[in-house]
Amino acid sequence: MKYHYSPQPTEKISLQVESSPVWEVILGIAGYTHVQLRHTFDFDEEWTFSQQSMSESLIESLKLIEKTNFWYSLIMLQNELSSLTVEDFVNQLHDIPVEKFYGILLPYKNRETESMRRETAARHNNPELFEEYAAHFDDHDYLGEYIRNLSQYSHQELCELFSSVLNKWYNWVSQQEKWEKWMQALNFEEKRYQSLDVSNPMEEIEHITGGVKYQIEPSIWTVKLIPHISYRPWILEKRSCDTKLFFYPLKEELLLEPGVPPRDLVRSYKALGDELRLKLLYQLLRGPLSLQELSAQFNINKTTLHHQLSLLKAARLIKVDKGIYSGNPIEIDVLYERLTQYLRFNDEEIL
Repeated sequence: MKYHYSPQPTEKISLQVESSPVWEVILGIAGYTHVQLRHTFDFDEEWTFSQQSMSESLIESLKLIEKTNFWYSLIMLQNELSSLTVEDFVNQLHDIPVEKFYGILLPYKNRETESMRRETAARHNNPELFEEYAAHFDDHDYLGEYIRNLSQYSHQELCELFSSVLNKWYNWVSQQEKWEKWMQALNFEEKRYQSLDVSNPMEEIEHITGGVKYQIEPSIWTVKLIPHISYRPWILEKRSCDTKLFFYPLKEELLLEPGVPPRDLVRSYKALGDELRLKLLYQLLRGPLSLQELSAQFNINKTTLHHQLSLLKAARLIKVDKGIYSGNPIEIDVLYERLTQYLRFNDEEIL
């Protein structure tokens, strides 16, 4: 038997760097309401200090976002809309058909459950379908409860909440002294990567994000790289049914005034400035250990231990993979070099 083979052009993923004030507003809300990790965020102290300048209605809205994890909805909606301003987001939000609206908000699980996800979106007035779909995420930290929370609010209530919290946070954060400089830096970051090498997307992703090693996934056709400031120092990874999202911290040299130390440098030395954390780092550099093993070895409860490890992880001094912690010798090796580079001065400065 003979075959006539006529190959089609190989389809490549779309890779883009995308930035806007809307993304920064959403990531600020996400970071502020992330209670478990908030102590590791660059702006935790500043947020706490500045709460007095927030309106009561903004604080109440943030509490609701914290309770429901609806920051995830905001990310999924902006991924769909790519709005350039909060006003655009609000206007476009109300134009989304209801079935599509829930299709955007409901998280993707896998091919096997995709028909259930679509049916739940189509029959969004049926709470039993939300419960059935949520059960597939019960092994996830928050998505199961997030789906159940969606069923507790009407479409109109969700739109009003999303519009309200975005407007309130934007009105508050845009009054901050650094906001305009942030927007200029983020816009510069987007423009510098307008032309990307899609023939080597994995190398480009690693280069731009500062270390994300991504393997192409089935059904993913678009990868968005979104620089941020408000969610520093973390890289946040999310996906829809066809798009992968990496939110990466903007390099701090784009934001600093002369003589101001980089936050990651301060964070690293703060993480080292504690006897227990130094002991943990010492052990993890000698071999990977689980939280259970560390808890037994140091005779410390897991909650306290997790808090200390999160500070080391935020400083990139340790890594965690599938619940196993290990030291990051590369980061430690360059730490002193980065301190020396910051403190070094030349003859002109002496004079």
